[in-house]
Amino acid sequence: MRIRPARTTRKLNSQAWARYSIKKPKKNYVKALPHTSLLIFRMGVDKPDYDTRFLLKSEQDIQLRSNALEAARQAANKYLEKEIPGDYFFRVIKYPHNVLREKRMATGAGADRISQGMTLAFGKPSAVAARVYEGDPVFELKIDSSKRKIAYTALKRAASKLSGTYKIVAEKIEREHGDAA
Repeated sequence: MRIRPARTTRKLNSQAWARYSIKKPKKNYVKALPHTSLLIFRMGVDKPDYDTRFLLKSEQDIQLRSNALEAARQAANKYLEKEIPGDYFFRVIKYPHNVLREKRMATGAGADRISQGMTLAFGKPSAVAARVYEGDPVFELKIDSSKRKIAYTALKRAASKLSGTYKIVAEKIEREHGDAA
């Protein structure tokens, strides 16, 4: 069975469903947690001498599945690694906690005779997603200000893989100078 389109899960129209505890399994609302496609959150080299920070911020409330976040991460990281290897720090800020449920239904010829429709349609856990609100950053990229164009292109490529609309915000990183007394 193929994955359902993102339009079926991107709206935040219901309560978050994410209670999964390893320490107290009897308190779980979610009995089986689906795996996440997103496993790497920090890429590049975190050096203290970067002077510009770019954030990819959401312009609307949206829910992003882990496979979409992983595709966006790969697109941006591959471009950065090709253009400026080892001279950037890229980080995924949002973590997919929310468990998505799906009521699987039979399709094809004769499926209407065996399907119960949406009777008691609570659904089984099928994927995990990150709940992103307006103004929340999804990705962070630290880089030298001389490479602004590369950073902008990388985040543009990442945004093209995600549902919704995003803006790229650049800000100067203030360095803290520690004076020895």
